[in-house]
Parts: sequence; C-alpha cells; structure tokens
Amino acid sequence: MQYRKKKEQIAFEVIEAAIGGDAVAINQIIDYFQPYINSRCRRKFIDESGRTRYGIDEYMKRRMETKLITKILGFQIQL
Repeated sequence: MQYRKKKEQIAFEVIEAAIGGDAVAINQIIDYFQPYINSRCRRKFIDESGRTRYGIDEYMKRRMETKLITKILGFQIQL
C-alpha cells in the first residue's frame, strides 16, 4: 500500500495576497496544485519509432494554470 506524503495547506494570508494580485503568492498556490495539474495533463504520445510514451501535454498544462490564476483573481472571500 502506498502512502502519500500529505502537503501542508496554504496559509490564509497567502490566499488573501494572491486574491489581491501578489505574484509570489499566486506562484505558491500554483506550485501547491502542480502535482494535480500534471496528473490531469498526462497524455499518451507515439514517438517516431511507433512506441507509446506518456508525458505532460504542455498546452493543456498552461491552460489549466491560466484558468487557476483567473479563478484566484476573481475569488471573493465572504466573511
């Protein structure tokens, strides 16, 4: 049985800064979600010799990161 290493959650202050447009905070959030994004962007490719390989679809990865940034900047915290 494999055990996943649990990541520490993102601090609320970092989330607030990211919503405010802080580039460093946004990059911290993107880094946090990078394993998930990579797992969703994994695709099957066939190389020149006809062998099947798996890799990251960079176009899809950039689209997902852009979508995440858009959602972060549009997020509103309701107290």
